[in-house]
Amino acid sequence: MHRPQVFVTAASLLLVIGFVVFDPHNGFIHGKWQVDSMTIDPCGGLRLAQEGAAATLVGRQVCRECHAENFALHSKHGHASTFHQLADTDLGAIFDGKTFDGGEGYGTYDYESDDQGRLVARLKSKFGDEPFPLQYVLGSGMHAQTILTLAPGVDGQTEGIEHRVSCYPGSRIGLTPGHSKMQPEEALELFGDASRGEPLARCIYCHTTSARIQKEEVVDLVANVNCEKCHGPGSEHVRQARNNPKPPAFSVGLANWDAESEIQLCGDCHRMPRSVSEKELREYSDLLTRFQPIGMLRSRCYLASDRQLRCTSCHNPHATIGQSSESDHIRNCIQCHQENHEEQVACPESPKTGCITCHMPAIELDQGIQFHDHWIRVHND
Repeated sequence: MHRPQVFVTAASLLLVIGFVVFDPHNGFIHGKWQVDSMTIDPCGGLRLAQEGAAATLVGRQVCRECHAENFALHSKHGHASTFHQLADTDLGAIFDGKTFDGGEGYGTYDYESDDQGRLVARLKSKFGDEPFPLQYVLGSGMHAQTILTLAPGVDGQTEGIEHRVSCYPGSRIGLTPGHSKMQPEEALELFGDASRGEPLARCIYCHTTSARIQKEEVVDLVANVNCEKCHGPGSEHVRQARNNPKPPAFSVGLANWDAESEIQLCGDCHRMPRSVSEKELREYSDLLTRFQPIGMLRSRCYLASDRQLRCTSCHNPHATIGQSSESDHIRNCIQCHQENHEEQVACPESPKTGCITCHMPAIELDQGIQFHDHWIRVHND
């Protein structure tokens, strides 16, 4: 096993990321998205800019001028805090001086941070004092914050290493979700799960508004899932809004914005059934509760609604889930499941209470992280 040469120059991985352009007839997307020489089929859910489109990013502070309420809600949402330089977080201080046993086949990590918040990990049993830099942080911390390092692979391609250790609420460090059954096959994997090409590109894509991977850096970065990640580049909309007190509707406000368009948009990162294998869909393990659209699309509530049930039927997309109480969600359920309503079906056991607990229970995954199961159904246990 070779030493991890994380500071050696490698061939760059070019990531071209754009934004959503919806077909006026059916809401689907156009364009091409490239990783190195690969072209990803746009029907795979990647949102792209139309070739030659003049619209550019303006930044969320500009959106705030007219959309102060949504700006304030979004500021408290996990989407507003999905990608960081590690040195800009408190993880350097949290990990500094700590050790963590990575388990059989890995060894013990020793962490050290400098006065600028930069953090390194050492596996002294494998590589002596050679430092492994920990660069980027994914996640808001509401569930976890996971560390990502970009490093040159043995063939020169950029590899993303999802570090084996994450930080959880209360400054607790623990094994990264999904890593408990992993075993390293290469030197870099001693520090975590390795990805490259499209999987690595999508990882960065779903945690940022815009970015490019260049060698071992993320450049041209607009961090976090901000307004223009979902609404598209806003320059033309802003120009019209500043010249017209009643500007035309923009992106998701268009009259032809429908349930299918919305589910495709949210499912782009929250995952659609096409994102997993047929075997995974058939078995529907607890892990799939992380990917809410997959469950929702197989729910009778969705199918019996003539496929009109959508994410915003129950969620304000700008507000964090913590701002809604269980009673708020129950009211959403009852709107479509009223007693004494000929066209609706009320729950025969408890028509006004307990909807979430019975039909969308919280499922605990690794490290105590919970997700509500969006396959809305009667659970037998």
